[in-house]
Amino acid sequence: MSFVLLLAFLFSVGSLLGWVLELFYRRYFSQHKWVNPGFLSGPCLPIYGCGLVVLYLIASCGEKIRIADPYVQKIVLFAIMAVCMTVIEFIAGWISVHYFRVRLWDYSDMWGNIAGLICPLYSFFWAVLGAVYYFLIHPHILRALEWLSNNLAFSFFVGFFYGIFVIDFAHQTKLVFTIKKFARQKQIVMHFEEIKERIGQYKESRLIKAGFIFRMWMDQPLNRFLKETYMTTKEHISDLAGGLKEDIQAEIGKKKNKG
Repeated sequence: MSFVLLLAFLFSVGSLLGWVLELFYRRYFSQHKWVNPGFLSGPCLPIYGCGLVVLYLIASCGEKIRIADPYVQKIVLFAIMAVCMTVIEFIAGWISVHYFRVRLWDYSDMWGNIAGLICPLYSFFWAVLGAVYYFLIHPHILRALEWLSNNLAFSFFVGFFYGIFVIDFAHQTKLVFTIKKFARQKQIVMHFEEIKERIGQYKESRLIKAGFIFRMWMDQPLNRFLKETYMTTKEHISDLAGGLKEDIQAEIGKKKNKG
């Protein structure tokens, strides 16, 4: 089996498994509700696809780490995995924020975060995920690759995945470029998850982000919706600032009366 087909297969598997992992993580640990995670409409998270490719390559080269103690060797291996995954996360997040003006995730409230894109806690999670991959998934991946090499007809389904992936990616990229144009005009960075949530609230009775190649239909143009979202957020901030100002003035008034 060609090396390119091998990587294509790993990317597709990683993207699908990563989407499932994020789906349940957000449901039971993060947002406590079912949320279609990520940038695309379909069940695919490309960052996990890239991650699985990287984990496979690192795990395959694990024996080249010349450390006598096998436990220390594994710890070093998992640390390398965590560093590589953190770098991928940072690059993807940086491009998203600084080029597209869209923040796909935000770790700003986490200790030790860098630009809200990476943080020690999630780097640790990447190390744990690397260990889970190495002990529980990597052996099955090797067997799956061996099976795929003997059943190349299955590559049709890999091609089918990429056909859907390209259509989905093209549509969502168009959406993000629209958001980028609006965000540049307002000199802001918009949170993609917040936009999705507000769209869901706006169209509660209809399906907006539904699998694979369905378009996001709205009663009003996206630019108008973004403007309303921006104005609502701006008004909310103004209300908070106004309330804070009143509290400060009231506190000053109390001190003057006591004086």
